[in-house]
Amino acid sequence: MLRLIKRNYFLLISIFLIFYFGFNLVSGERGLFSYIEKKELLSNLKKEELTLNSKIENVDHKNSLLSTNLDLDYIEALIRERFLFGKKNETIYIIKKDEK
Repeated sequence: MLRLIKRNYFLLISIFLIFYFGFNLVSGERGLFSYIEKKELLSNLKKEELTLNSKIENVDHKNSLLSTNLDLDYIEALIRERFLFGKKNETIYIIKKDEK
């Protein structure tokens, strides 16, 4: 048995190394499965970044309407929406959205 192992020493080491590197290539922290998960996480984070950037731009636009040049129409819309005020002889209807 020992003689057989000595004869095929190079073959056994080669097979072991192939299995070792093959296993680490597919699994592990730097493996193929981890790469796919990290790629998916990156795409989700990019989508989230785009939505957050659009929200920031929207808030910046609303802020500019209130700070640099006062937009009276925007202020009137805010007062109507937030405080439910209306003009004289005006009827206000409140429509509630179905919350699910």
